[in-house]
Amino acid sequence: MSFIPFLQAGAAGSASTSSSLVGSLLPFLLIIVIFYLFLIRPQNKKQKETQKMLDALKKGDKVITIGGIHGTVSSVKENTVIVKVDDDCKLEFNRTAISSVELTEEEKAKLAEEAKNKKLFKGKKSSDLEKAKKAEDAEEK
Repeated sequence: MSFIPFLQAGAAGSASTSSSLVGSLLPFLLIIVIFYLFLIRPQNKKQKETQKMLDALKKGDKVITIGGIHGTVSSVKENTVIVKVDDDCKLEFNRTAISSVELTEEEKAKLAEEAKNKKLFKGKKSSDLEKAKKAEDAEEK
């Protein structure tokens, strides 16, 4: 007979158990979201940028390998790249062994110009931007 009140108390407590289950899972869900925003998403973005860089490799690009070897791409194959290190020395690497592509002078100038424009036009409306660009063009001419 004393067992029946115990069962009734257990049945009444099951509703509070489900709410406590949600409350205990909430911190774990929050941690998963934080991991996604701060670790997984930036890593995927960097991986896409690296793949884009490797796909854009072309003859004449100056590259640096993961081993620190500097050279110029002399030919590009499907999975490999031949890098000219010296006049008499050509090395064949997997595409994934290329860590970075050095910017040309034109690309460096373009990036510097974009950075300058961002500083000049930060916080201005689009109509103000157009006026400022026209004024700069007039000054250059």
